[in-house]
Amino acid sequence: MNGFADHGLNEDAFSEKSQLQGGLKTFDAFPKTKTSYTAPSRRGGQWTVLILLICTVFSVSEFRTWLQGTETHQFSVEKGVSHDLQLNLDIVVRMPCDTLHVNIQDASGDRILAGELLQRERTSWQLWTDKRNRASAHEYQTLSQEEPDRLAAQEADAHVHHVLGEVRRNSRRKFPKGPRLRKGDSVDSCRIFGSLEGNKVQGDFHITARGHGYHDAQGAHLDHNVFNFTHMITELSFGPHYPTLLNPLDKTIAATEHHYYKYQYFLSVVPTIYSKGTAALQEIYTDPQHARANRNLVITNQYAATSSADVLPESPYFIPGIFFKYNIEPILLLVSEERSSFLALLMRLVNTVSGVMVTGGWLYQMAGWAGQLLRRRRREKSEGMLNGRHLAEE
Repeated sequence: MNGFADHGLNEDAFSEKSQLQGGLKTFDAFPKTKTSYTAPSRRGGQWTVLILLICTVFSVSEFRTWLQGTETHQFSVEKGVSHDLQLNLDIVVRMPCDTLHVNIQDASGDRILAGELLQRERTSWQLWTDKRNRASAHEYQTLSQEEPDRLAAQEADAHVHHVLGEVRRNSRRKFPKGPRLRKGDSVDSCRIFGSLEGNKVQGDFHITARGHGYHDAQGAHLDHNVFNFTHMITELSFGPHYPTLLNPLDKTIAATEHHYYKYQYFLSVVPTIYSKGTAALQEIYTDPQHARANRNLVITNQYAATSSADVLPESPYFIPGIFFKYNIEPILLLVSEERSSFLALLMRLVNTVSGVMVTGGWLYQMAGWAGQLLRRRRREKSEGMLNGRHLAEE
């Protein structure tokens, strides 16, 4: 009609009706550039690989964060009422066992004969020194030392997933066996270890020499030259016995050449609960007995420690020995680990990948525009130099 038929074209294909139908058939919510309008380049391929690599790294990081959960710390007043406090001790003193007195005197006035409740084992100081030399870098140090390995181990024991993992991995809560005496070893030390129940009040746990500090039934007065309160603490903890958790005084050693000497440790004990999820934490108040058997819940105590050591004058008014003065704080530390839903993880992954791709596209376009602008300026500069040469020649 308008010459379309002469060229083998259908005029109906260009009508408004046909264009509307064709548009609906080719409708795309995300329109794409035609292949004929694009030109693949090496720089574009490298940029795509870089964007995919960044997306992969960010996605793996988001998944690991979700898998570990989010840890929160909360302080509150201790709601539950408990009257007993378990003390776990494993210490070696460089004096024979029959020369030592072990007692607890608390603020309520009760005196606990800890020496009758704890186990004593005759041993050799040289054996424990050899064991210390074979130990790893963060074990058996003085309290004043701040080695990176030991600080890292203490920091790891402050996280929920590490604490729960250690408790599950080491379900046997027994004290390890000490080195066996060999023939010819000098029996000059005493290992005192075990757990005992005391009142949950301020107290003083001490190890003194026989006849000093308390009246001895036999009336024997120990010679001061025998005194040697050099000691090695393998474990000192409060609450249920978890031997694999590292406390501030665990694996510490203190040595002295003086006989009349006094070591004092000042401990501030804070009740602590580690929980995985809020459901396990709620069981403490609804069903305390069942909560203690929950594998996602650990009820223990933390403490901070400071120490002092002094040489005492040889007088009956001064008592040498090893003194642990502990105070129970009236607060409760709740350390809980929670994990968001899987849907929230997917939303974060989508947002992360989308943000990286959009940002990468913008950077790619800006880099292309900057390159074009730079090439254009170089071209104009080179053309200006050529024109100047032509004018000079003319």
